[in-house]
Amino acid sequence: MIKTVLFDVDGVLLSEERYFDASALTVWEVLCSEQYLGLSPNEFKTYYTDDEIDEIRARVFVQDKVLTFLKSCGLNANWDMIYLTAAYQIITLLEQIKETESERITHWVTHEINREILLEMKETLAETNCFFDFESFLDDFQGADASKAGLFTHLNQLAQEKLGVDHTVFGEQGELWSTCELISQEWYVGDQYVFQSTGRPSVQPGKKGFLSDEKVLAKPEAIAAMFESLKEAGVQIGIGTGRPELETVEPFQHLGWFEHFDPNNIVTADDVLAAEKVTQNHKGLSKPHPFTYVWALSSKQKSIPECLETAFPIKNGKETLIVGDSLADLLAARTMGCRFAAVLTGLSGEKARKQFEEYEADYILDNVLGVKELVLSMVEK
Repeated sequence: MIKTVLFDVDGVLLSEERYFDASALTVWEVLCSEQYLGLSPNEFKTYYTDDEIDEIRARVFVQDKVLTFLKSCGLNANWDMIYLTAAYQIITLLEQIKETESERITHWVTHEINREILLEMKETLAETNCFFDFESFLDDFQGADASKAGLFTHLNQLAQEKLGVDHTVFGEQGELWSTCELISQEWYVGDQYVFQSTGRPSVQPGKKGFLSDEKVLAKPEAIAAMFESLKEAGVQIGIGTGRPELETVEPFQHLGWFEHFDPNNIVTADDVLAAEKVTQNHKGLSKPHPFTYVWALSSKQKSIPECLETAFPIKNGKETLIVGDSLADLLAARTMGCRFAAVLTGLSGEKARKQFEEYEADYILDNVLGVKELVLSMVEK
């Protein structure tokens, strides 16, 4: 019997394509724009057609092979994927000038890398013939531990080896990560919402954003009908997503979905970040940590400490179905002792089936609409 269904968003209800588009454009801006490294300013602008975006993304993420690799490592946050990709390119660019700029490089990479430092790098790199090396990412990250911490540690080790320094800041979520986050939000939410989203003004305005231009993974009205059918059957529905609140609520309202949910059953990245700030002994509460789904399941009635002190597997865990497209979702569900339905509409598509089979997902569905029949067949009559 299923009493509650908790949905992930990206790769389940909404396509991750726009996030990945914004991610590629962010890396491209860091490398090309005059506001940052400025290596190809003539190739940078604040509006691209879909065909131009596809070309940039294919180049930056090597026909999405980089994205697929990072997702396979359980990395769930696009900001982390952007940071790892952009930081790696910075390392390879600096490697090309280390023979003549060793002292400056050592200073740059052992201190916080903010926009001012990037502009200093820009002045030095402008005098060289440095080139981007996107394809080497996959080779250089072979052997990295398949986790966020492992990938960050590996990035730091690569920087030390390539640049000949004993210590770097690349393994930390510091100013460079924050710079990438801001640029990404500029691209994704656009000028109208960037300050609301980040608390910071746009460095490079002129971006429309993608909030009203999401790609949906089934007909919006069919998904709305599924939500309504589940509710009519007495099933509680909720959301557990790595998206921030703005990027969840605005598209849901635009698509007519938000009205089907109790806001207390929607847990977003903003909730996770807030929880991380008020806890002293818990870091990294994003998926595959189960916090997102535990709090959604409680309708935010439990306190954050109570959620973190939850004993696993939870009582009556099999009465909850978690629907996701990633290994991170599956691992969170498994920790909680809940059922898990994998959908094959994420980045890897049908190719993900093998991994879900290896991890023994309870159910594997072609798309999210299969949840309706599955759950209604298990609801107590």
